[in-house]
Amino acid sequence: MTTSELDTGDLKQADTSGNKVNFRSLSQSLFKSSDHAARVELEDRNPGGLDRFVTAVFGKVTGPIASRLAPYQRFVPMVYQQQEKVKHLSDKRLRDMAMQQRLILRRYGIDSDPHVATAFALVREAAGRSIGMSHFDSQIIGGRVLLAGKVAEMATGEGKTLTATLAAATAAMAGLPTHVVTANDYLAVRDCEEMAPVYRLLGLSVGNVSKDTPQDSRREQYNCDITYCTNKDVAFDYLRDTITLDNDYSNITLQTEHLFQQGSRQRRLHLRGLHFAIIDEADSVLIDDARTPLIISANRGGEREEQFLREAYSVAEELELDQDYLLDAQLKSIFITDQGSEALAAKTAKLGPLWLGRIRREEAVRQALAVKYFYTKDNQYVVVDKKIQIVDENTGRILPDRSWERGLHQLVEIKEGCEVSKQRETLARISYQRFFRRYLRLAGMTGTAREVRPELWNVYRLRSVSVPTHKALQRLILPTKVVVDDQLHLQSILSAVREVYAQGRPILIGTATVAASEQISQGLTEQGISNQLLNAKQDSIEAQIIASAASKGQITVATQMAGRGTDIKLSREVEQLGGLHVILTQHYDAGRIDRQLAGRCARMGDNGSYQQILSLTHIDGRYSDLQWLARAATPLLRTGHSMFMRLASYLLLLEQRRTEKYHARVRDAVFKQDERQRDLLAVSGRSE
Repeated sequence: MTTSELDTGDLKQADTSGNKVNFRSLSQSLFKSSDHAARVELEDRNPGGLDRFVTAVFGKVTGPIASRLAPYQRFVPMVYQQQEKVKHLSDKRLRDMAMQQRLILRRYGIDSDPHVATAFALVREAAGRSIGMSHFDSQIIGGRVLLAGKVAEMATGEGKTLTATLAAATAAMAGLPTHVVTANDYLAVRDCEEMAPVYRLLGLSVGNVSKDTPQDSRREQYNCDITYCTNKDVAFDYLRDTITLDNDYSNITLQTEHLFQQGSRQRRLHLRGLHFAIIDEADSVLIDDARTPLIISANRGGEREEQFLREAYSVAEELELDQDYLLDAQLKSIFITDQGSEALAAKTAKLGPLWLGRIRREEAVRQALAVKYFYTKDNQYVVVDKKIQIVDENTGRILPDRSWERGLHQLVEIKEGCEVSKQRETLARISYQRFFRRYLRLAGMTGTAREVRPELWNVYRLRSVSVPTHKALQRLILPTKVVVDDQLHLQSILSAVREVYAQGRPILIGTATVAASEQISQGLTEQGISNQLLNAKQDSIEAQIIASAASKGQITVATQMAGRGTDIKLSREVEQLGGLHVILTQHYDAGRIDRQLAGRCARMGDNGSYQQILSLTHIDGRYSDLQWLARAATPLLRTGHSMFMRLASYLLLLEQRRTEKYHARVRDAVFKQDERQRDLLAVSGRSE
């Protein structure tokens, strides 16, 4: 009997007839779905301008209806009703019922509320028994939103990790291989280890893929019902599979190879396809990380290429600003003037054949000038063991496996006196936008989806639903303070810290760069105030630092990483003192990230407070009109009048809004370039 022929009547009869039915073996035989020989993913869609416009308008019109909370609130009592039927079962009977539910979900799918409610009740009961945590109403709502293929916007501290188990286990019961995608390796490992007992009690297998997972064991991990992995790992494993397949496959071809064992490529594939992904910190993964394309490359070039880049850097140092070249700080671009073009031709006339082409030599010098002006240590990168490590400007974390393209990375190495690595040749490339759009069903969780709802819809066709908090929010937001120079800025921060520190409350200070975090940490140390520093140079112990950030009298200075996804749990004593105090010292590139930092305090109804202490000097040369207004506002701000304080705060907020729009354009450009690259490769017959 095939699965599609089963119905609930058959299942009830099988369960009560007195015959022993091994639901585990039955489900495993029926649900060995989606093996490597039957890869599943959505095809690329490449809509034209009119289609994009219609989609955007449709999203605005229907968005409020699709984001309604009421249908999910009505679902909650159904789960409690079903749990009454399972709470007295033994562990073995609970597992058998989960196996039975797999057959039902396979037939009716994951959009039928009555059957989903039963599955949620089983997961909730299993969680209570195995890890001592039962899902709250808000988590049940969030889980149903995820299963519906939407983004659940849940406030920081609302337990998104536990929420994901409801949707992941239910989808896995229905035969969908499920990827729970997290933003970093620590979270992928931690969440898998903490939630694994829930899945195992239900008879589901769970795996984990992180940077430390050997290539030869990744296939086994992806073969599990549920796999916890990072966005980077799953996307790169997908690219490795495309290289193996060489864009020359169909499911029939793979199955034929598998049946006749003709050196089957199927045995070398990591993934079984792209079925269902639940993305934790969805805005970080789908929006912030989308500015960087994913590339698999191989070494190329040698001593000749290295010498060429060294010469480019040396020649760039000899050129004159505003005569030979012009800078556009806002767009971070460099323009070689006619005079500069002539000077370059003269200076490189005797340097060898690589310098003969005008386009090549000007591009190389432009890259060298970009390194000189736009790439600075402890901002875009750090130097670790005499090697250049790129810093993610969104999170402040090191990206150990990343390098810049077109000789840029090697030029930074030359600038810092490091050993020059070989340039890389691209073998496969994809953007996060294209990759995640290929999942049959995509869902996500984040505390900050509101600002990017239009982009989530336009790019990924994802709706978002705001989930109410389990307890009322107790966060106290103090007035924003803006000062006129860096010295006053540091003094204001130190003064605010001393005031709160005297109360014994813990403090978390958020900075935008590694350099700023180190400056504040040093200032605190010089005043005899002990503190913990967390930036790209300490990211290996991030969780330990953040976990202790709520200890009495503890001061933590952190970049944007700030332990996102890591619980900051207050002791009763700290709660009585007023909870964690958070200080933002500079607007980040997106208002969402500001809100994420604020969300580190006052979690789950705890006490806590938040304040912004900013400086007008943070308005840099990217926006000349704002820089001019900032200079004009400086003498007014010195008067201390509240009206001028609001004006200065508005200017800083306006700069942030412009930066958000700029990054949105960058993401769109990456996406469009990826689509063009795909079309070119399709014409040439090569893999992506």
